[in-house]
Amino acid sequence: MPRSMSDLFEIFTLFPTFFYVMVFIMSLMIGSFLNVVIHRLPIMMERSWKLEFESYFSASEDAISTSSQPEGDQTKNHLQQSASTEAEAPYNLVVPGSTCPKCGHKIKPWENIPVLSWLFQKGKCTHCNTGISIRYPLVELSTGLLSLIVALHFGPSYACLAALVFTWSLIALTFIDADTMLLPDQITLPLLWLGLLFSLGNVFVDPATAIIGAAAGYLSLWSLFWAFKLLTGKEGMGYGDFKLLAALGAWVGWQHLPIVVILSSFVGAILGIIILSVRGKDKNIPIPFGPYLAIAGWLTLLYGDWIADQYWRYVLG
Repeated sequence: MPRSMSDLFEIFTLFPTFFYVMVFIMSLMIGSFLNVVIHRLPIMMERSWKLEFESYFSASEDAISTSSQPEGDQTKNHLQQSASTEAEAPYNLVVPGSTCPKCGHKIKPWENIPVLSWLFQKGKCTHCNTGISIRYPLVELSTGLLSLIVALHFGPSYACLAALVFTWSLIALTFIDADTMLLPDQITLPLLWLGLLFSLGNVFVDPATAIIGAAAGYLSLWSLFWAFKLLTGKEGMGYGDFKLLAALGAWVGWQHLPIVVILSSFVGAILGIIILSVRGKDKNIPIPFGPYLAIAGWLTLLYGDWIADQYWRYVLG
């Protein structure tokens, strides 16, 4: 039995095929969980915002109304509010269990096997034959394939483990932003702190490079945001984009931030043209920038040095 993570890495080095297969299968299961995160986290955020809004204004109204109510009515209203709060069904990443949105059929474990269940069920609910979106197996498969690329690139190492977490986080952020135009702090901020913590061990960059990268990433888009707003009176992007680029800066370092920005702009321009051509030529349709940052950040973490070398070879002739 391996006594440490280093011993485990040595075993995986001796049996690389086993390591790659294990990473792929594990990542398929992670992809299944990411589908839950992508769907539920925005709903959880909106419910939290609604509760905060209602509690704030209801507290203000209660402070005004209860002052003129008899003591017995005040107690009764308080008990009713408590009962209403307790009656709300819990909703998080674990509860309730997955069900068919059409008929409410509870998904059995054998109906939730990544990719395979969707194929065997021919993309339909086993109870009511309602179609299941192909995006679910695509998220699972893309998570497995991207994780396999990470494993092949870094091999059995701490860098591989860190890059896997980085990859899974960016996949969740990409689809959430594409669906809702939101980049949840619940993912971007932990990603930022993990990048800074990994820099203490020089996993990808040293601490100074990571700290400057995080600050430069945030301030660069923050400055661009305010310059655009002052010139046009419009907001060109959200604060979530600032936080995501700060997180990417903590992982790849300030030296590679220009690569992230250039790649994201390039990818965004191409995909933006495609999206506009499909949706129509309405330039007022908002397009999320987070997915492009995520794609560019992932490519930079793996191939940033190679991209920089190719650029300078081209420039220097």
